[in-house]
Amino acid sequence: MDHLHRLNQSGILHHILNTNIVVKLVLFLLLGFSVASWAIIFYKLNYLHKAKKENKEFLDLFWESKRLDYIYTVSKKYAYSPVAYMFSITYTELLGIRKKIKDHAGPSEKGIADENLSSIERALKKSQLSSISKLETSLPFLATVGSTAPFIGLFGTVWGIMASFESIQKAGTAGLSVVAPGIADALIATAAGLFAAIPAVIAYNYYSNRVRVIINEMVDFYYEFMTIIEKQIL
Repeated sequence: MDHLHRLNQSGILHHILNTNIVVKLVLFLLLGFSVASWAIIFYKLNYLHKAKKENKEFLDLFWESKRLDYIYTVSKKYAYSPVAYMFSITYTELLGIRKKIKDHAGPSEKGIADENLSSIERALKKSQLSSISKLETSLPFLATVGSTAPFIGLFGTVWGIMASFESIQKAGTAGLSVVAPGIADALIATAAGLFAAIPAVIAYNYYSNRVRVIINEMVDFYYEFMTIIEKQIL
């Protein structure tokens, strides 16, 4: 009881600083995971919000305007929009191909157009994959924290309980004052593991759904833009 009274007065932070070295390492590792997770959570919240907002603005512009050159000029201001990036990369490829098409005529023109369409499609696909990779950046880390942090905390829990049994063996009694330090270490490690894992799991699921919505917009734009390009080249 005296130990619990002292623990209550000194505070949880003081007790953490006085835990055994193994539990202390577990706690510092989980703290690092937690800090990194929250940094990613706030960063992705801002990034995905801007990506969704600018996607909508760009798509509105794309369907309202009839001039691809004007859309290309304006697209540069949509730095967070994956769809705008896809358009910018593909239109740059299209400009180069248009110059080559002007130098060819006659019966071979159709073959040249087909070859150029394949080149444009590759550029569009590559820009799409690049945008998806950027959208999904850091999400695997959140998934890793969500799946491993509870087990890391459990390791600290087991170690704390082992310390309690060792204290019982040395003292020859199972009094509360003997087992309390080890049990406290175990509970702190468990709580730390959950504290790191729960926000990471929630954020991963939430952001994965938001990324999926943006990817669907990109897929729709991919097919629609390819249809437009095919008509212009052929």
